[in-house]
Amino acid sequence: MIDTTRDPRFVDAILDWRPTWFLARLALVGAYLVGGLIKLTDFPSAVAEQAHFGMNPPAVWAALTIAVELIGPILILWGRLVWLGAGMLGVFTLLAAIAANAFWGMEPGPERFAATNAFFEHLGLIGGFVMAALVAERERRRA
Repeated sequence: MIDTTRDPRFVDAILDWRPTWFLARLALVGAYLVGGLIKLTDFPSAVAEQAHFGMNPPAVWAALTIAVELIGPILILWGRLVWLGAGMLGVFTLLAAIAANAFWGMEPGPERFAATNAFFEHLGLIGGFVMAALVAERERRRA
């Protein structure tokens, strides 16, 4: 019979390993951090991306996107003001999902299927940001 009241020792070891929390946060925010750095080093392409999605003025939206994609992850990785970084990335992710994956206005087919999947994957990321903020707040209250 399996004891469901205790985790296996290897699971406890992984969860108790100090770098696990940082690595989990890095996995959550890594794509945003890389995206922000790429946009920062190729600002004309960042502006073109915003224009593609109809954001006006595109240079302002590109700058805001870069700021959110760099500041949000830094706050989460730093472990301070995690709620703010998570909130920034959560709102950004929701707005981006609505702008880029508006599946409800598409005709049935492969493009709608892909947009629907991408939209709900973005909702999952938002849930991850909420959980990161909850864990950080719980840890702060324990200290």
